[in-house]
Amino acid sequence: MTLLSVRDLSLAIHGMPILHDVSFDLIPGEVFGLVGESGSGKSMTSLALMQLLPPGARVAGRATMGGEDLLSLPERKMCRIRGNEIGMIFQEPMTALNPVQTIGDQVAETLVIHGAATRSEALSAARSRLDRVGLTADRFPLSRYPHELSGGQRQRVSIAMAIALRPKLLIADEPTTALDVTTQAGILDLLRGLVAEEDMALMLITHDLAVVAGVADQVAVMEAGKIVEAGPTEALFRARRHDYTRRLFAAAAHVPARRPQAREAPLLHVASARRDYALPRPSAFAPPGRLTAVKDVSFTLHKGESLGLVGESGCGKSTLTRAILGLDPLQGGEIRLNGAPVSPTMPRARRAGVQVVFQDPYGSFNPRQKVGRLVAEPFHLAPAPKAEQRDRVAEALSAVGLTPEAASRYIHEFSGGQRQRIAIARALIIRPELIVLDEAVSALDVRVRAQILDLLADLQGRYRLSYLFISHDLGVVRVITDRVMVMRAGEIVEEGETEAVFAAPRHSYTRELLAATPKIPAGWLDG
Repeated sequence: MTLLSVRDLSLAIHGMPILHDVSFDLIPGEVFGLVGESGSGKSMTSLALMQLLPPGARVAGRATMGGEDLLSLPERKMCRIRGNEIGMIFQEPMTALNPVQTIGDQVAETLVIHGAATRSEALSAARSRLDRVGLTADRFPLSRYPHELSGGQRQRVSIAMAIALRPKLLIADEPTTALDVTTQAGILDLLRGLVAEEDMALMLITHDLAVVAGVADQVAVMEAGKIVEAGPTEALFRARRHDYTRRLFAAAAHVPARRPQAREAPLLHVASARRDYALPRPSAFAPPGRLTAVKDVSFTLHKGESLGLVGESGCGKSTLTRAILGLDPLQGGEIRLNGAPVSPTMPRARRAGVQVVFQDPYGSFNPRQKVGRLVAEPFHLAPAPKAEQRDRVAEALSAVGLTPEAASRYIHEFSGGQRQRIAIARALIIRPELIVLDEAVSALDVRVRAQILDLLADLQGRYRLSYLFISHDLGVVRVITDRVMVMRAGEIVEEGETEAVFAAPRHSYTRELLAATPKIPAGWLDG
């Protein structure tokens, strides 16, 4: 029995075509995967079904659910359907959740708004839903706020909100993109369990082909607003009849061409680094506790080398990174760059030797400034005449595959991949020796990710750069780094040559990470 039948869905925004004759069916108890690169129309398809489109949108076609066309229903009726018949999980839970409301109030809100329960009944139901998604009462009381939870825990709250009224259809838009592999595996298992137990349909929007291979019963490939290929997951993965599908798979398996690098002198030396945080007092008279986030970490990064740092959320990667960037002090040990100590009080010239590329370039840029000004920001560490700055901005933009004319535009005028190129240009502008890449490609679709990895490999060869590559994507770390370190609970539990560690991991935690990594079954890719 079909739950939702979409036929000839077309969408234009202010006259610009976005979707073209999109058709598919959703079946109760099945997972439908919608894959494609950024800008292909995946999210717009889901927003059209929910009638959450921006002003100026014009929709044609039909989306029939329960005998009614979702595309033509008035807003009053859609308000009854959203949350009740259709639940939605968004990619970034921190922006989807209200930071000033407790998690209990937010999950209960759906039931109260729809008149399904009184406030006390809704809070009781919220407790049940949070328990169902693994946030048990002993560790996660209803009084907690979103900022007190990790990324994976916040995503579980979003799922609890979406299933609060047991909807028939759950739409998950990139629900695991920013999560580490073990958390991602837990969320995917949870979603699969909900589909089976609640007999709901799940529409999973993602750019990760391996995730789709492990979860989806049916899959559709979307390019430029059109579904170019669709069918049962295994059959589609084996056949790959459309050229665009084949290009997606090729990008997912892409290995950047890296030039062999001779090991040179040490650049970054970390010796017995320890970073502690004070914990709140459990009572007025109790002494404050201490949390050791980084425990006696030691390693050396050589000039021209790529070093990977992997581990799940909360293992201490970000804390260690902040110390390496000279943003936080250590409580023990030392960090040296070219033999000179790294600390929050180090001179600007030394700080200029290390630059960083963040996961979300849009969030790390001032949207009110033009790209030329944004790329030139690091010059406050290494001043240069204005004319030289303009020339260096043009050179940096050209080096990352953009034109110098991009300097006169605003950041919102660029795609996600282009924004990441601009972030890399900003890191290059004062010619640092070390670039820290903090989840720099985890939110990018497979084709853009392949382009950025090629760019990083090319820049490293041209400028003799050293990379500290921090990522939860073990597949990316495997193809872009020379050595890798595995971090758990603030400690480095395994390190070595990347291929050796991945091929024959010695530590049980490394094996656990590799086992949790989604993979496309090898037999599906034969031929």
